[in-house]
Formats: sequence, structure tokens, C-alpha cells
Amino acid sequence: MNCAPLFTDLAIIVPLLLFFSSSSSSWREKERDMKGVSSAPGDYVYFKSQVPLHKISIGAKQWRYYDFGPKTVPPLICIPGIAGTADVYYKQIMSLSMKGYRVISIDIPRVWNHQEWIHAFEKFLDSMNVHHVHIYGTSLGGFLAQIFAQHRPRRVKSLVLSNTFLETHKFAAAMPWSPIVNWTPSFLLKRYILTGIRDGPHEPFIADSVDFVVGQVETLGREDLSSRLTLNVNVASVGPLLLSDSFITIMDTIDYCAVPQQLKDQVSERYPGARRAVLKTGGDFPFLSRPDEVNLYLQLHLRRVGVEAKPELVKGFSGDGNAGSSMGENNGRDHFDNSGKDHEDPGAQEGGSDLTESFNSETHGLHQQVLAKLLLNVFYNLNFSMHVSCASLILQYYALSLYITSKQV
Repeated sequence: MNCAPLFTDLAIIVPLLLFFSSSSSSWREKERDMKGVSSAPGDYVYFKSQVPLHKISIGAKQWRYYDFGPKTVPPLICIPGIAGTADVYYKQIMSLSMKGYRVISIDIPRVWNHQEWIHAFEKFLDSMNVHHVHIYGTSLGGFLAQIFAQHRPRRVKSLVLSNTFLETHKFAAAMPWSPIVNWTPSFLLKRYILTGIRDGPHEPFIADSVDFVVGQVETLGREDLSSRLTLNVNVASVGPLLLSDSFITIMDTIDYCAVPQQLKDQVSERYPGARRAVLKTGGDFPFLSRPDEVNLYLQLHLRRVGVEAKPELVKGFSGDGNAGSSMGENNGRDHFDNSGKDHEDPGAQEGGSDLTESFNSETHGLHQQVLAKLLLNVFYNLNFSMHVSCASLILQYYALSLYITSKQV
């Protein structure tokens, strides 16, 4: 009897089981978090009530996407990472569409190799009657955006790449059990993906972004998860692009990210003439935790590459679509520069002063939001016997903040 195949399978499965069991306590905590994410953020509930979710079949592929904004404007297409869905970009859809831009946010369909992705995405664009696109891709989505731009250069007019990479060799080496990913149960795939999300503690807005994405992971089926992991570990690399570096913006967070810094540095080295948008904080999901900064940089990018917004055609939202803003006092002036040049103020860009003024105005009430989240965290961790004494201090602080606010007005 030839036992070699059996030993080969065990060589893959045993390390996999050991890996899962070694972090079981962390997974139990995250699974508990997944079950607790039942109440969606208020701005997301409003978004769902205003923006329809589209589902179409193109051949054997199922596409799930949002499409909002003036249809005469060349679209910005948002492609998420492994843990993301079309919903994770709802803050970008709300904000940019109100300013007259068209935003299409997609789920990555069930494709199993990069060539299949290229053909499927091209057919999707054809079905939408969209010939030229601007793509905002994060993590795996940024890699897929580059692959598409390499093989279909006439269709991609610009790229915004966030926390992404050029090649998958490192991920393939870190996942020796990839040959059996198609047979791995859904709960194990979800656990594996969640191990890539940094455990807390997080500041409130980053914690909220993690909670939201964890909730989205729970909505994904086994085939969705396994196909995305397969795309992430299929050994491949991005070749040269015909797209000029001047039409590329690299938007990275510098606090922490699941994508190793070495891989992000390779992206910057590959496109030395690209604009750089540096987010000092934001974690893995800055589009949720730092939406105002991300939206501003996206708007500046679209202006720079010649996309003309048409706010006069905007319909739908009655507000500015920026509930849950996460801008800090100085973050609106974070770094946006050309490689090798001094950092610039986004408001100093051509036509950018009105952006910065609007940008700052959208952060009104931020301190109340931060205060509320901090107080909730404090109350959650206090013993009941301490609540009464703490409540008195909180009421005094709140009264003082109201007094200061009234004086400023």
C-alpha cells in the first residue's frame, strides 16, 4: 500500500489544525464579536434606504454591486480586499455621489485565477456600458486593479492603490494548506481571515471599522471566501503598466496594516512618479475609519486626472453623506505629495481651498461623537457600583462642553 499521498495530506492538514487550535481563544473572541454586530451604524442604515443593491448574472458569474451618482460621469470603481464587500465603501458612495461623482462598488465575484478575473471584470464593464474607468482598490482589490490595468490598458484611466501589493509569493508561502482551500469549511475560512485583522484595543473609529468588516465577513459564503483566498495565494506578480505614474495615487496608512510594509514599499518603488496620500492612522480599513480623509484624497485624485463632477445632476441624499466622520483636528492636512517632494497641504492644490473649507466644515460635532464613544467604552468596563459616582462627573463634563460650545457659537 502506497502511503505517500496520505502522508502528503497529513503534512498539510496537521499544521493547519495546529494553526487553528493555537489561536482558538482569539477566534472565540472574534466570533463573539461577529454575533454582536447586529446593530448597523445609523449612516449605513440610511445608505441602505437610499441606494439600491444590484445583483446581476453575467454568464456563470454573479455580480453584487452599488452604482450611484450621475451616469454621465466616468465612474470610480471600488474593489475591496478579501474581507470586504461592496458595502464597505458606503461612506465613499454617500460622500462622492453628493459632490457629483459616480461611484460603483463591487463584490469580487467567484473567480479562481487572475485571467478569469480579467475576463469577468471586462464583461461586467461591458454589461454596464462602461468603457473607461478609474479604479480604487484596497489590499487584494488593489492587486486585481493593477492586473486588470496591465492586461486591459485602454480601459483603465487611473488608479488609486491603498495598502496593496505587487506580487503574491509571500502570501502563498504563508498558506501551505492552499491546495485544500476549496474543501475547507466556511467557519475555518472565516477564522483564518479574521486572524489577519489586528486584535484591539483600537481607538473608537478604527474599532467601529473592524466591527463593520467582521460583520461583512459573516455574510460571505464558503465559495466566496475560498475563491478570494485562492486569488490571494495564486503565485503571480504585476507586470509593467502602460498607465503613466502621474495617473496613479498611492494611499497608505502608516500605523499598521495586514499587508507587510515591505510589500507596500514595493508598490511605491514601482511607481516613483505616483502621488502619495499618507494617512497617519486608520488601520486596515481607512475608508471606514477615516472616511473624510479618504474621500478628500479620492476627490483630489479625480480632479487631477480630469474627471469633471456634475453636482447639478445629483439626486437622492438630503445630507452630506458623512455621518460618522472620523477626522481628527489635523488629519485633514495630512500628507499628499509627489514622490521625492515635500509634503503638501491638500488645500494648496489647484482648486483645493474650497475642498479644505468644506472638508473642515464636515467635521462639526466630531468631539461630541468621540466623547460619546469614549463614555460608552468607559461605562461598559465599569462595575455597577461605580456608575453612580461616574455619572455625576460625566454630567458635569457634558454641561461644561455645552457651555464652551455655546460660547464658540
